[in-house]
Amino acid sequence: MNKFFEALANVFRIPDLRKRVLFTLGLLAIYRIGAHIPTPGIDAIAFENYFTRAAQSGFLGYFDLFSGGNVRRMTIFALGITPYITSSIILQLLTVVIPTLDKLQKEGELGRRKITQWTRYLTVCLAIVQSFGIAMALQSSDGNFVINPGWQFVALTMLTFTAGSAFIMWLGEQITDRGVGNGMSLIIFTGIVVGLPRAIESIYVNTFVNQTWNKLQMILIIAVMVAVVAFVVLVERGERRIPVQYAKRIIGRRMMGGQSTHLPLKVNAGGVIPIIFASSLLALPSTFLQFAPFKNSRYATSFFGAFGNAEPLYYLAFILLIVFFCFFYISIIFNPAEAADNMRKYGGFIPGIRPGKNTADYMDKILSKITVVGGLYLSVLSIIPSIMISGIKLQHLPPPALGQFIDSHFPRWLLDGLGVNFYFGGTSLLIVVGVAMDTVNQIEAQLIMRHYEGFTPRAGRIRGRR
Repeated sequence: MNKFFEALANVFRIPDLRKRVLFTLGLLAIYRIGAHIPTPGIDAIAFENYFTRAAQSGFLGYFDLFSGGNVRRMTIFALGITPYITSSIILQLLTVVIPTLDKLQKEGELGRRKITQWTRYLTVCLAIVQSFGIAMALQSSDGNFVINPGWQFVALTMLTFTAGSAFIMWLGEQITDRGVGNGMSLIIFTGIVVGLPRAIESIYVNTFVNQTWNKLQMILIIAVMVAVVAFVVLVERGERRIPVQYAKRIIGRRMMGGQSTHLPLKVNAGGVIPIIFASSLLALPSTFLQFAPFKNSRYATSFFGAFGNAEPLYYLAFILLIVFFCFFYISIIFNPAEAADNMRKYGGFIPGIRPGKNTADYMDKILSKITVVGGLYLSVLSIIPSIMISGIKLQHLPPPALGQFIDSHFPRWLLDGLGVNFYFGGTSLLIVVGVAMDTVNQIEAQLIMRHYEGFTPRAGRIRGRR
């Protein structure tokens, strides 16, 4: 612990690093200030009461997570960083389909700047479309949130939400360029972390005030949360290292190569993106049920209701979609044939494997195995907190006699959940832990570059000056 505080003190001893850290904290503070400015023309208190009564396990709750609670309060940052994330994913997928984008991405810094510029334009376009949809939904809702409905309200809401989303995008880019860490990830991280005190307060109230839980249940909840965080740290650092040997080559009068290295393949290369894709698709059935044609249809209600939150079919579909998107995303970011070809060009080979197609097949086989492990890891990480929140409705399984038996003999905490706050979800924990590890690693790299000791003790580092 003393080494941690000493490394933290070293951060503020280095002028350039101190400026970067303070710049990052300042922009995050500006983001939190804007998160308390309500949208003009909306009764924020009435909307928050309606949101509290609504089912937060569907699209609204998922959207509120990435906006840092701004949807619940309907602030000027209600769209959050979601349009930027969506546009980034769209352009990343189009890079595989459109050869021009793929060529542009390989052109280096100039090509990346061009793609970033297109991402900004697409973000603004998506923000306009999403803000229009939100404005129309607010007007047609039965909650009476809109003070003066009409086209003036729609235009003002579109302008406010689009400007807020563009401003958040600018804040994230400034943090990435002039601060510490990835700006977009830190904005999502900040929005989640500020909700943790509310979740802790909820546990305290349920245990000691309302006495909904006993102390054993509280200890169990805390123990599970600590175990999940440790599990996330362990797997996020896990990687499969493929040994690579480079043959000696004579270039001019110098002999090059001859060293041994490794090709690291991360267990969870897709990060939180497979969960985002799967959650987005599974939020559609509950969204469809809000429209009259589906709500009034008995067959549509029965079909979409089977994919409702905490239903067994929901969890099964969630696992299958996460594993599928893990394979889909890894196929986009890593091409075994291209990696094997580049390795062959520079005289590299995997010991015991012939260069070329055999090397590509070998890497593809290993990648498939660790992707399955990564998909199951993300599934467990997402489902366990969801069961703690809402349980699993095993009593809805057919036939009715089986459902009645399960409802009578199974524990209620398994069937109905513990009602833990939404901020303890697996997606939020994965984002918080992953962003925290990445930011600490970047700060540690800055310390080591300036010959200071980092947060983790390793050999060969010079201790910071006292």
